[in-house]
Amino acid sequence: MPSFADRITAVKAAYGSKLAILGHHYQSDAIIRHVDVKGDSLELARKIEGLAAEHVVFCGVFFMAESAAALARPGQRIHIPRTDADCPMAEMAPAQRVEHVLTALNSRGRKVVPLTYVNSSAAVKAVCARFGGSVCTSANASTMLAWARGQGEAVLFLPDKNLGNNTADQLGIAPSKRLELDIRAGGGKLDLERAAEAELLLWPGCCAIHHKFKLHHVTEMRTARPGVSVIVHPECAPEVVQAADGAGSTTFLIKHCAQAAPGSVIAIGTELNLVRRLAAYHAAEGKVIVPLKELTCSNMAKITEEGLANMLEQLETATPVTLDPLVTQNSRLALERMLRACA
Repeated sequence: MPSFADRITAVKAAYGSKLAILGHHYQSDAIIRHVDVKGDSLELARKIEGLAAEHVVFCGVFFMAESAAALARPGQRIHIPRTDADCPMAEMAPAQRVEHVLTALNSRGRKVVPLTYVNSSAAVKAVCARFGGSVCTSANASTMLAWARGQGEAVLFLPDKNLGNNTADQLGIAPSKRLELDIRAGGGKLDLERAAEAELLLWPGCCAIHHKFKLHHVTEMRTARPGVSVIVHPECAPEVVQAADGAGSTTFLIKHCAQAAPGSVIAIGTELNLVRRLAAYHAAEGKVIVPLKELTCSNMAKITEEGLANMLEQLETATPVTLDPLVTQNSRLALERMLRACA
C-alpha cells in the first residue's frame, strides 16, 4: 500500500502546474517537504496573484486560506485540508463586534482607522476596508501602522495587543497615547471619553502560543546558556521583546539564524516546528539553535500528511474555500492596500 508521501507525490505529478501547495513555516516537516511555496503570512499572500495553478492547497490555518480565496483569480480554487484549523487569536475579534466598536469609536466625528493583523477572518478584513483601513503582518506592521496613522486621527489595531504595543514602541508612540479597549458586553463597556484622547486603540487579543513566552524564560535561558542570543516573534509580550536581543517576523527569525556566525547559540521564542527545522538545517555549521520554550500550535498541527493526501486525491470533488462576494471584494481591498503600501 502506498505511503501518504507516495500518494501526495503521485497527485502532484498528475496535476503538474495545475496544482500548487503552499505551506506556512509552522507546519511540520512531513508537510513542508511537499509544498511548492513556503513562507510567512506576507510571503504567501504575495504569491497568490502570480500563481497560474487552477488548484491551490493551503497548508496552514483557515484565515490564511480565506486570504488566498480573496486574492485568487477567477476560476482558481483554494483548498485547505482541515477547515477546522482555526486561529484562536482571529476568533478573539468577531466581525460583528469589530463593526460595532468601530461605529461607536467613529460616532463622535473622529476618524478612527482600523488596521487588522492578517491573523483575522476575511469578514473582519472586509469591515476594516469599509472603514478605510487595511491589513498588516508581523513583517510589515510598522510600515502599515505608519500608513494607517496617516489616514485618520487615531488607529484601532486588532486583534493582537502585543504586536500593536511592540509596533508602537518601534514608532515611538508613547504608552500614554495608547488605550487597550474593553470590548466586553458586545462593546457596551467602551470608554469613549478615554478613547477620544488616544492615538492608538488596542483590541485585547493575543496569540495563545506566543503569549505563553514569559520574561523568566529569557532570564533562565541566559543563565543556562551564557552568551546565547535570544530572538523572539513580536506576538510575544512587550517585556519579552524588550529583554530579547532581537524581535521580528518569521522571516526575520530565519534570516537571523542564516546570518549568525558559525558556533552561535540562539534561542528562539516562536512555534516549535520552525525552531526544530532551523536547528537541523544549521547544525552542520556548528550553530546551536534551541527553543526558548517548547510550544506548538495545535491548529497548525491539524494539517497532517494523511489529510493532505486525502484532500489531493479528491480535488475535483472537494468543496473549495469560498467567501460571500461582498466580503471577497472588501477583504481583497484591505489586502491590496497592504500590498500596495509595502510594494
